[in-house]
Parts: sequence; structure tokens; C-alpha cells
Amino acid sequence: MTTTAQNILKTLGYFDLFQYPLTGEEIYTFNSAGVTHRAVNEALEELTGSKSVFKIGEFFSLHNNYSLAERRRNGNQLATAHLITARRVAKFLYRFPYVKGIAVSGSLSKNFATDKTDIDFFIITTANRLWIARTCMHLYKKITFLRGRQNWFCMNYYVDENAMEIPEKNIFTAVEIITLLPMHGKECLDRFIEKNKWTDSFFPLKNFSNTVSVDIKRGVLGKLFEKIFAGRLGDYADTRLMSITEKRWRKKVQNHQLNSRGEHLGMSIDRHFSKPDPKNFQEKVLRAYAEKVDDILQHRNLSAVFVL
Repeated sequence: MTTTAQNILKTLGYFDLFQYPLTGEEIYTFNSAGVTHRAVNEALEELTGSKSVFKIGEFFSLHNNYSLAERRRNGNQLATAHLITARRVAKFLYRFPYVKGIAVSGSLSKNFATDKTDIDFFIITTANRLWIARTCMHLYKKITFLRGRQNWFCMNYYVDENAMEIPEKNIFTAVEIITLLPMHGKECLDRFIEKNKWTDSFFPLKNFSNTVSVDIKRGVLGKLFEKIFAGRLGDYADTRLMSITEKRWRKKVQNHQLNSRGEHLGMSIDRHFSKPDPKNFQEKVLRAYAEKVDDILQHRNLSAVFVL
């Protein structure tokens, strides 16, 4: 079995964790450097011929299950409607003080949604003002609960300009970074991607596409707010708000609180970032992927060069 075929199984194995079959073009873009479309097509023919991979409609999967194709089609269609809302919300959020860049993340960034899908945002703020920005945005989010629209404002991953390089360099974070959908802050998002070129070691053919053309100008009130908190007052407020949030989240973790999906709450906090605790969902996915790789090795007669 060729290396290209092995890489195809590796890619399908990862997305199989999310019951998400891939098109041939998607498989190509998630493959190794130097591979050609012809090599991918030939490897897919080899894999489908040996029943290691199944062609279900326009998609490829490790399972001969047509409901997966239907699920994806429905999810892609619903994502189109969700993205209209996401763009409107992102435009609003970008006007908050100290927000320098904003992108859609999560399942919606992969063009998939269900009736229960949240709109997740990845946000970059001015250096040393992350906690002021985050607090302002989350205070507004409390108002959205009154209208039942809190799932439109899932601002769960923040970094500031001093921490744009993501330290968890693994397949999970690589996928999340290269599939971000840029909304606003072109220059800032360009710098973020440059800081995270390590993703090329996982997916050299899959490039982040910064489609932001014209950014929104900030209003007078936003500029005035940033001017007021530009000096020592802003430094004090930012560190104080981080401390308050950290204590509140530590209490939630100690009480084993769950989110709306029944998952344990957890946040990783620093002066320059606020993000879901990698020990929760991220490590769970990586463990599941390692088990998936082992299963493929054992049941599809692959050599041990196929590793995580």
C-alpha cells in the first residue's frame, strides 16, 4: 500500500471521529506535500477496490453507510443559513473595544451545522487588554439570554497580540487553525497565520484563506473607551478582571459543573489567552484518534509507518 493511501486513511480516520466523510478534493488538500491529484485518485481506487474505503455519493468514508453522506449534505446546507447569522454577529462583535481580529471556529468553520449548533468565535485582542475586551463582550452576552440567542455568541477562545502562536501543536489544533473562517481584522489574522506556520507540518497543501477585504471602522465611543484604558488604569483593570474570572472558573471546575452538552467545564487562563482547557475536549479527540489509528493498523493491513 502506497504512502498516499496510508495518508488518505489517516485523514479519513480523523474526520471519522466527527462522522464527516470527505470529498476527493478535500482528501487531496489534507494530504502530504508533493502529492498529485492523480496519485490521490489512484490511491482512492486502490482503497475502494479493497473495501478499505467506501464511496458514498460524492464522498469517501471508512464506513459503507449512506446516512453519513446524507448527514453531511444536510449539515452543509444548514451551515449556509448559520453563516449568514455568524457574519452579522461577527460584524457587531468586531466593534467592541480592543478586538483586533475575529473568525468563526468550531463545526461551522468546517461548513457543518445542526439545529443545535452554536456559533463559535476565535478572537484576537490588543496586547494586555484581552480581559477588558472579554469582559465587555461577555457582559453583553448575558443580555442575549433574554432573547434566547446566547448560542449565537459563543466567544470561547481568545488570544491577544502577544500570544498568537498556539502552543498545542497537534493535529487537532492544526485542523482548527487552517479551517478558521476569517470575518474581520485582515492584518491581524494574517499575522496570526504567519505565527502558526507549523500547521504546514500536518497539512502542507491546506492553506488558510484570509478572505477579509474591507474592515469596519471603529466608532467614536469605542475609540474613547480604548483611550481611557490605555495606560496604568487599563493595566490594572485587565489584570483584575483576569483574577476575578480565574477564581470564578476555578470554583466551577471544583464543583464539577457541566455545560449544556453535558461536558465538564474547564478553562485555561493567562494574561494573554483565555481558551477551553486542552485536557478536556482536545485531549479526548487526540486519544480517540490514536485509538482509530491503531484500529486501522490492525484491521486494514497497514505497516507501522502509519502513525499519529
